[in-house]
Amino acid sequence: MEEIHRDSDTGNEAGGEDALVGNVSKLAVSPPGYTGAPRKGHLIFDACFESGNLGRVDYINEFEFDLFIRPDTCNPRFRVWFNFSVENVRETQRVIFNIVNFSKTKSLYRDGMSPVVKSTSRPKWQRLPAKNVYYYRCPDHRRNYVMSFAFCFDREDDVYQFAYCYPYTYSRLQHYLDSLDRRNLDYLKREQLGLSVQQRRLDLLTITNPILLSPEREKKVVFLTARVHPGESPASFICQGFIDFLVSEHPVAQILRDHVVFKVVPMLNPDGVYLGNYRCSLMGFDLNRHWQEPSPWAHPTLHAVKQLIVQMNQDPKVSLEFYIDVHAHSTMMNGFMYGNVFEEEERVHRQAVFPRLLCHNAPDFSFSSTSFNKDVVKAGTGRRFLGGLLDDTSYCYTLEVSFYSYMTAGSATPMPYTEETYMKLGRNVARTFLEYYRLNNLLDDNKPGSHINSLNVLPSGRHGNNNSNGRNQDGERKIHGVKGDC
Repeated sequence: MEEIHRDSDTGNEAGGEDALVGNVSKLAVSPPGYTGAPRKGHLIFDACFESGNLGRVDYINEFEFDLFIRPDTCNPRFRVWFNFSVENVRETQRVIFNIVNFSKTKSLYRDGMSPVVKSTSRPKWQRLPAKNVYYYRCPDHRRNYVMSFAFCFDREDDVYQFAYCYPYTYSRLQHYLDSLDRRNLDYLKREQLGLSVQQRRLDLLTITNPILLSPEREKKVVFLTARVHPGESPASFICQGFIDFLVSEHPVAQILRDHVVFKVVPMLNPDGVYLGNYRCSLMGFDLNRHWQEPSPWAHPTLHAVKQLIVQMNQDPKVSLEFYIDVHAHSTMMNGFMYGNVFEEEERVHRQAVFPRLLCHNAPDFSFSSTSFNKDVVKAGTGRRFLGGLLDDTSYCYTLEVSFYSYMTAGSATPMPYTEETYMKLGRNVARTFLEYYRLNNLLDDNKPGSHINSLNVLPSGRHGNNNSNGRNQDGERKIHGVKGDC
């Protein structure tokens, strides 16, 4: 166990902020001048666990502590994700924690976002009350933005854990995929597509009726990836919701499996996730800027996925119709998409169809926040690179979701996302494909069950907004409902 005492005159410890290269490990923070074993109430901080991140703690007084995020490994530019535990607390002990070295100035903390917390006796993550969180420029920290939150410990024997957003670790993904394996579903195939630099699995799931995989069959493929940016944990909850729906016995899922091959890479950057990075891989690369020429040794997971997509694109029997890369956004509300810009107006309209349909299915998805761009800075992203590689029948999107909240139509109050509502968005993305393919006459309407509408088969109270608008008396969506605003 380490101990640290803050120099109250300089506010620095040996090495300074630039020396933050590792996480604190069972760090006992005691008042200046105190010697001996930590007393009850001398807080012990730890971030040496999977997806943990806390680089330094400064004691201000018995009620207040400055906390420093450890930068991404091999890249000091990114300091956003934090995830740490606190123990050795006194019952009713009140503290203020100041996160003092964020690398971003814009933040949803300005709009009411708050960190999440859990403890050993209450293992379900919950958001702190927004009234206890403050985000401001601080003169004591070079006028950097600081996020301060007040907290009262209430159980002495509990270990408390605080994080930027709901963590979704590499181990959690492996346990989830192992549980899918044990179900022995004939329409689910799990493969190891490759290994990361630190030898973690790069998993690929194929979800479809196995008949579609025969070599002579033509295949419509939807390809979805997540967690290229490791700190964007909501992407994993969306991805799990997407998978859960497609492997379910839901009638819509069964129809989709009979017509479409779904390929899913749930975690593109397993090392970054494991290490508690926000944006980068182990070696400090933002993998979503290296799609053009990924290195097999520096970016092995990206290289493997790109190879697979290029190979499918060269197969005359494969039509790669959608590529969706799932992310989380630190300054915007709701779910929304980024798409590419095309010269042909007809292709521009076609590209807008899926986001519009999703807007009707998902109350938290915003078409008005969806945009289509060709920024130079985004040239190395999966969306931009694959949008240029694939032909004009393919659609490439980035699906973004807020780290914080969404606002539904007609509401003035933001609703904070939970793990469940992130997963629900994933389910809604999956079932939107039924409406897309029916709209484009790509499903056989004479097949039993293919007339089912994805909105109408959800349990009561689970359908999205605008579920009765733009429909005829049989409940089918009119074409003008797709072209109008959501």
